Amino acid sequence: MNTVMTKNVTLVSPDTTIQEAAQKMASINSGFLPIGANDRLQGTITDRDIVIKSVAKGSDPKSAKVSESMTPDLIYCFDDQDINEVKKIMGDKQIRRMPVLNREKRLVGVVAMADLAKQTNLNETISKVSEDSGQSHKPKGKSQKQ
Repeated sequence: MNTVMTKNVTLVSPDTTIQEAAQKMASINSGFLPIGANDRLQGTITDRDIVIKSVAKGSDPKSAKVSESMTPDLIYCFDDQDINEVKKIMGDKQIRRMPVLNREKRLVGVVAMADLAKQTNLNETISKVSEDSGQSHKPKGKSQKQ
């Protein structure tokens, strides 16, 4: 995983406001942030979490904390784990980004489906995630009437 993961990871505190998290996402051009302290992962938050769990419920983004909208159920991999094993986990769990921990369980990076696609067959990776989620990513063509 060391060769494919993003190593410069932004870890935000559970006390970070939704607005600050959204601004951080915009500044790093990512829809995903790990949440925690001292390299210890406590959860993750995505742009979708912000919309569904905070904005749609009328929370004030200036005062609502990411801890209120984050996903605390952690799915992660280790930095020395096999790429194919990680790809399978991501496909089985239908996730596009995964925190990477070292064996001391400290956050050392994030791996995205795109990172794995660089090392493996892109179509195989997308097909696995799409197949499991019931979505198709095949180009839409003109339908033929019979």
